Amino acid sequence: MKRLLINTVFLLFTSILAAQVQSPSEFLGYEIGTEFSRHADVVRYFHHVSENSDLVTYQQYGKTNERRPLTYAVVTSETNHSNLEAIRKTNLVQTGILKDNAFAKVDPETAIVWLSYNVHGNEASSTEAAMATLYELVTSKKEYLNNTVVIIDPCVNPDGRDRYANWYNQVKSTPYDPLQIAAEHDEPWPGGRPNHYLFDLNRDWMWATQVETQQRLKIYNKWMPHIHVDFHEQGINEPYYFAPAAEPFHEVITDFQRDFQTTIGKNHAKYFDEEGWLFFTKERFDLLYPSYGDTYPIFMGAIGMTYEQAGHGRAGLGINTDEGYELTLIDRVAHHKTTGLSTVEVASQNAQTLNTEFKNYFKNDNLKYKSYVLSGDSSRLKSLAELLDKHEIIYGFATDGTATGFNYSQNKKGNLKYDSAMVVSTNQPKGKMVKVLFEPNAKLSTPLTYDITAWSLPHAYGLEAIASETLVNTTAVSPFVDNIATTGRAGYIAQWKSMQDARFLADLIKQGIRVRFTEKPFINRRKSYDRGSLILTRRDNKLNDDFDATVKKIAAKHNVQLDGTSSSFSDAGPDFGSPEVKLINPPKIALLRGDNTSSLSYGATWYFFEQTLEYPVTSVYTSSLSRTSLNQFDIIVMPSGWYNSILTEDGLKKIKDFVQNGGKIIAISNAVSSFAGKSGFSLKRKSSGSTTDEDETQTDDKLIPYGDRENASTKNFITGAIFKAKVDPTHPLAFGYPENYFTLKLGSTSYDYLDKGFNVAWIPDEITNVSGFAGESAKEKLRKSMIFGEERIGSGSIIYMVDDPLFRGFWENGKLFFANALFFTNNNKFRL
Repeated sequence: MKRLLINTVFLLFTSILAAQVQSPSEFLGYEIGTEFSRHADVVRYFHHVSENSDLVTYQQYGKTNERRPLTYAVVTSETNHSNLEAIRKTNLVQTGILKDNAFAKVDPETAIVWLSYNVHGNEASSTEAAMATLYELVTSKKEYLNNTVVIIDPCVNPDGRDRYANWYNQVKSTPYDPLQIAAEHDEPWPGGRPNHYLFDLNRDWMWATQVETQQRLKIYNKWMPHIHVDFHEQGINEPYYFAPAAEPFHEVITDFQRDFQTTIGKNHAKYFDEEGWLFFTKERFDLLYPSYGDTYPIFMGAIGMTYEQAGHGRAGLGINTDEGYELTLIDRVAHHKTTGLSTVEVASQNAQTLNTEFKNYFKNDNLKYKSYVLSGDSSRLKSLAELLDKHEIIYGFATDGTATGFNYSQNKKGNLKYDSAMVVSTNQPKGKMVKVLFEPNAKLSTPLTYDITAWSLPHAYGLEAIASETLVNTTAVSPFVDNIATTGRAGYIAQWKSMQDARFLADLIKQGIRVRFTEKPFINRRKSYDRGSLILTRRDNKLNDDFDATVKKIAAKHNVQLDGTSSSFSDAGPDFGSPEVKLINPPKIALLRGDNTSSLSYGATWYFFEQTLEYPVTSVYTSSLSRTSLNQFDIIVMPSGWYNSILTEDGLKKIKDFVQNGGKIIAISNAVSSFAGKSGFSLKRKSSGSTTDEDETQTDDKLIPYGDRENASTKNFITGAIFKAKVDPTHPLAFGYPENYFTLKLGSTSYDYLDKGFNVAWIPDEITNVSGFAGESAKEKLRKSMIFGEERIGSGSIIYMVDDPLFRGFWENGKLFFANALFFTNNNKFRL
């Protein structure tokens, strides 16, 4: 009787505590699913729950570019909360990431689940579901928390979410209009999907270019969850997708990770079937590309999953689907809440198994390549080191040696001699992620993938590399040193090799320092300088009383080796006053944005200017182009886009006049097509082959069975593959590059060599596809095709960049091409 009384009092006490926690609807004043909540209100609700429940702690882990808070809640039992740091450290110890004898013999029994919501801002049902899920966990589902820690990030992308929610709340009808044609279902450019810089944060997990990702990774690596779910939305007619995922699976994914996805999926299916909700599995969403919110966690040992609800930015509060029913926000929230809770339930039921298999994942003895040895310019190696640091991947250095194995530059077995090299080994806890990032070529069970199939970091960073089957010994001594400038009577010289040098140049220009560059190699004081080297003469800066101090300060800031010289007379090659040593025009640059441009391409270019190069750029709406005086700019950058409706006859004439008068156009990716075959431009699309071959192929294609058409069509695809290109390093667009460049191609669109102009980078007759999938027909179209080129028209020029060197901000080796296009090519104008 006494025991019954105690239990009754306990239940009464806990019910009183729970009653203090308001539901989202009670707190916000409207039913969840009947409005889109602003991010500030979501943060207020999470604070409310944490302040009124001993099961929740709520913290801020960062801020967005627009100063919105990035937050996460830790939800678990009171007992676990009192022991939270021990749970976290025990988990890291079992992976080998943390060495701590105090936890080495502890048998972990707590599952760690991380739920990430609203990485795409206009997939806005998930943040509403995050609030509903939190409330259920601290009220009706508390039993799940006895052996489970749940981490909830209610909104990964607050800037994008508020962009969408604010727009929708401004334009929606009252009551909402479910007709698809209604304005509230037609989101304007750029949409709420991306973040402030219009990056897709669900492609940024690995590359970590954005502040949201960088700050989140610090917390993620502190916890290393066993399960991670990324909540999304898809088209309005696809009901709901959950795991198991589709092929291809990367080969490092274990059988347990595959099977446990099915375990979770079957639990979801049970609840969906009870409610009569449709769903699908094993289609579309694969596990290959490492920078997603499902693949990154899975390569870090977790059960990484994507959940996709019908809706997206079109759905609003309610929309009529093509299948004859109305899809409401209330429905969408209910579905996401159900899978979120179901995930936690399965984790709780399998906590010990999850820990055991998580520990097993970090055993890396069976990986083929033991070490990746990388050699090259120190600033490029330092950039790679900065990326690895963000993911807490271990690396070391070796000196004066020769590595043997797969040679990346030769695309075959070979050797690499080095004075100093970075070594990244798989003999570390995150060895499987190392394999994924550095392996020469990922294995594919099918070419039908959701994203790119090649990203190998040696090629992305422009480094010589060997994949070695033996473990290469390293030292803890870093080769990265601070450079010290020496003073010279005549001025200063700096080599031109990397984006570090480009940032240095941009900073010099902003500080009013006049800079020259050489178009030919030269030797000064017995030291050789290649094309593109920067020359800062005292004569050019005679009016600057702080010339020496300013230049040295900027060089130290960017860690650039600045050589002082006592004479402008060269031992060989041009002297400083030579016509081959040109004064750099501080360019005034316009960047097109808005309708007809790719928001992602614009965003990557905008980010490059503001955060990578740190050089001013003026964004101009395409709708303003016809009434904008272009003469106030030296350069117009056209991000990838669809410009035919803008570049009509009058529009093309305006562009051509701008170029003829000394202006420069830089056209990126699909923007290049705007000039193909147009009068006055020599650019031509590449034909796919002989007419006879085309006719035979088309006849064969007509006979392919319906069920085989999708697979057969892959012969025409390039799904993000790396190709070896030839380079003319004597052209200013290619200064700082060797004679070969590994380019990331996103498709088979190709162009003939320029007849009137300069072909600066190109794919020769012999095609070398070093990594990633490319169909045979698609590869054939690339034969003898231009990658980067310059066409001179009048006093100006057009730079054609068929492959986007700024794609997602991660292809480091391409960025110098773009900097060259800004500062070096056709440098005819000088603005006093």
